[in-house]
Formats: sequence, C-alpha cells, structure tokens
Amino acid sequence: MPILNSLINWMMIKRINQIEFFKNNPVDVQNGMLFELINAAQTTKFGKEHQFQKINSIKDFQSQVPISDYEGLKHFVEKILNGEQNILWPSEIKWFAKSSGTTSDKSKFIPVSREALENCHFRGGKDAIAIYYNQNPDARLLRGKGLIIGGSHQINNLSTESYYGDLSAVLIQNMPFWSHFIRTPDISIALMDEWEEKIEKMAHATIRENVTSISGVPSWTMVLIKRIFEITGKDNLSEIWPNLELFIHGGVSFEPYREQYKNLIRSPKMKYQETYNASEGFFAIQDDFTRQDMLLMLDYSIFYEFIPMDEFDKPNRKAISLENVELNKNYAIVISTNSGLWRYIIGDTVMFTSILPHRIKITGRTKHFINAFGEEIIIDNADNALKAASERTGARIKEYTAAPFYIGSENKGRHQWLIEFEKFPDNLDHFTEILDTTLKTLNSDYEAKRYKGIALDCPELIVAKSGLFYDWLKSQGKLGGQHKIPRLANNRTYIEKLLEMNK
Repeated sequence: MPILNSLINWMMIKRINQIEFFKNNPVDVQNGMLFELINAAQTTKFGKEHQFQKINSIKDFQSQVPISDYEGLKHFVEKILNGEQNILWPSEIKWFAKSSGTTSDKSKFIPVSREALENCHFRGGKDAIAIYYNQNPDARLLRGKGLIIGGSHQINNLSTESYYGDLSAVLIQNMPFWSHFIRTPDISIALMDEWEEKIEKMAHATIRENVTSISGVPSWTMVLIKRIFEITGKDNLSEIWPNLELFIHGGVSFEPYREQYKNLIRSPKMKYQETYNASEGFFAIQDDFTRQDMLLMLDYSIFYEFIPMDEFDKPNRKAISLENVELNKNYAIVISTNSGLWRYIIGDTVMFTSILPHRIKITGRTKHFINAFGEEIIIDNADNALKAASERTGARIKEYTAAPFYIGSENKGRHQWLIEFEKFPDNLDHFTEILDTTLKTLNSDYEAKRYKGIALDCPELIVAKSGLFYDWLKSQGKLGGQHKIPRLANNRTYIEKLLEMNK
C-alpha cells in the first residue's frame, strides 16, 4: 500500500506541474493544440475540403474554416453514424454522446473518439482528483469508492459497429477495467435506462459501500440521496457514508442546491468541486476551493475561441482566441477538438473571472436568456438573485424556470418565475422584492427597464407544486442522466406546459 500511495503521489505531482505550465504559458499551449489537431486531420474529408495543409496560422484557420453549430456539421456526423470513417477525425469513431440539452427537442449525436476519451474526458476526471489532493493533502478519497451517477446507452440501429448514449454512460462503458474496482454501483445498474428503477437499485446497492466521493448532476444526485434516506430512516448522509468527503458536480449551477446539500450532508470535512464536462469535451475544473470559478484546462486537445455575446447574432460575427479575451465579458464558446468538432459553438456562455491563469464561470446558454423587453437577463443573473433572496428569507429552492409574460401591445410586460421550494420563504412578497432588487443591482439593462415600472412590471412569482419539474421531465422522457430544467426562456414554450401541469 505505501508503494502504491507513493506512485499515485508521484503521478499527481507530475500532473500538477504540467497544469502549472499551461497556466503560465496559455497562448503557446493553445497554439500548439491547434496545430496538433490540424496536422492530425489533414487527410480527413473535412480537412481536405478546408485545405488544412495550407493552414499556417490562427488567421488562416479562421478564414478557411467557418464557425458552425450542430446543424452545420450534421451531414458529416450522419456519414459517421452510417459507418463511414476518416470524415471529421482520422481515427475510428464508434461512440456518440447523445445530447438534446435544454435548447431543442431534437437529439444531437456528438462523435467521441478514443483520443477524446483518453486525452480529454478521462484526463479531466483524473485531474479533478489530482487537484483535490493538491488542495487537500490529508484526503483519503482513494481509500473508498466513488459513486458515479451515470446515464444509459444502447446499440445504434444505424450501424451495429457503433453506439450512443448519455456522455456519462459512454464514459462508464469505456473506463479501464481497474477503475470498476474503485467505483459503485455495478455497471449493470449504472447503465440501466429506466431511471426510476435504476435509482431504486442504486440506492440499495450503495448503502453498505464505503463511499468517499460522489460524481453527478446536483438535481439527480439529490433524488438518489432522498431515496437512500427513505430506505435507511436517516436524514444525514454522513451517518450512512461517514468517510464521504467530496461531491464532484456539474451540468447545472450549484448555487440553487448549495444550502440543501449542506443540510443533507452535515459533515465539516465535506468539499464540493465543480467541473465543466459536456458531451463535446471536458473544459474546466475548480482548482481553488476558496473561489467559485473554474480553471480552463488548456491541454486537453481542444482549441478555444470566444464570440462576444453582444456580437453573437450579427452576420459578420468573429471569434477571438484566448490571448484577446477580457475579464467580466460574456462569451459564447467555440471549440475545435480531437473528435472532429471544428469551430463548433457548443451553446454555453462563460465569463472570465481571471486571466493568467484563465478561470471562468458559466453564465448561461446562447439560447437561454430573457430579452423580451431589452433586459438581457442571463442564467448567472438569475442564480445569484435567487441565492440572495433565499438567504435573506430562509428559503431553499429545488427547481425554477422563468419566462416573459406579455399582457398586450399597449400594456407593460413582466417576468413570471415558477419556483419549486424545498423550504418556503418567510414571506413570498419579500422574496420577490429581493429577487427584483438584486436583479437590478446585477444587470443595468434590467434596472433601466424596471425604472418606475415604465417598461417592465415587478416580477410575478408562482409557486410550483412539489415534484412538478420531475413530473414534467418524466412526461418528456427526460428523467435522469444529463437532462436539465430550462432555467430561462425568451418565449413561453416551456412555462406554459409547466403551468398547465401545475393546476
């Protein structure tokens, strides 16, 4: 055991030194990433069409390869789904992460190469642990098991040689054999596709394990924890898993859940680490537990570009590389990866909180905002305003969504907030007032529209019945995995369906 610990410590120290290198040399490392990708993909169908062999600079790359979304690459992806290879990336691609996100009812099939699994997704998971140990040298994480709440996968009916599923399922299926000895539950449970049955079996299978860490989306992890409480009669997860010390979370903002988790896991040693891992790649890890942001990981075979959100909808929009980003400015992320996603808009928006090292926070989605009256509310505004309202009124929020409400062409509009509370505020009107006031302090556009109620009325708060959002996701066939509640919408598509179910 001491020899194993020494080997693990040596590997972690080596990796921490590599991370320090890209923190101090971000532009050089990113430039190197770009040309590694271009050189590798020169002979692919996409590389030939865009003359990769003639690209000698970032400027060449940006002029020869257009910015694209999924629709722009879909015809290439469909060729790979049908069994063709060397289309977007030279190595054989058998796996696809199926993702619908919260922006569309249509599924996206994101190609996942072996290189992306090894050099991006798995490296990100290992780096999260290395960073945690570096921040917490007395950690005993590896003396127990990691609970991973995964999705499901199935054989792709277009080709018997390829497979698709939630990203978490793709990762679990492709993990090295030894990793299954340090994770729980058994793979037969972890990859079940019937979510409610899976939660039941997962709860019973993990209660007696020595769980030291949990990895999952906060909302679905909470469903599992509450089922475990029902089975055991406990109300503190530390009594069930006394050695639990880390929750690695991502997928949605943790702020609406932070206080709830402190109540569910009442242990002074408990730590929470945010990661930014999506179907398209592993992007960032919280590297400093005293901060609420994440380090952008620059050596995962991903080349990053960023579109300022105030230019996103312009026909001549341009993306900038890492060396030109600014602090506290909202950007859409554009990536080029070793799965063949070239200048691909992933749909998330971020803001840089630090430069050298480059740290970010996720601010929302390119299609998830409210700007019906020129107020430009983003998810980061909403999360922070709800956090302030909750703290000052003793509330705990389980889920929420918000949308504009138009009374008529001659009348003022307002925002409707549909909120499911874990614990109700002392006073709903006071909660709404703090929400409104905090949004004004966070967003000058909202403040201007709310000035004396001239353009925008006070927000309307509607209390959701218990389990409403869960029932809605179930009705959409989106229980578990990486499915998320649409927090903000610039239309009433989501909220109208929810309000109908809330009657």
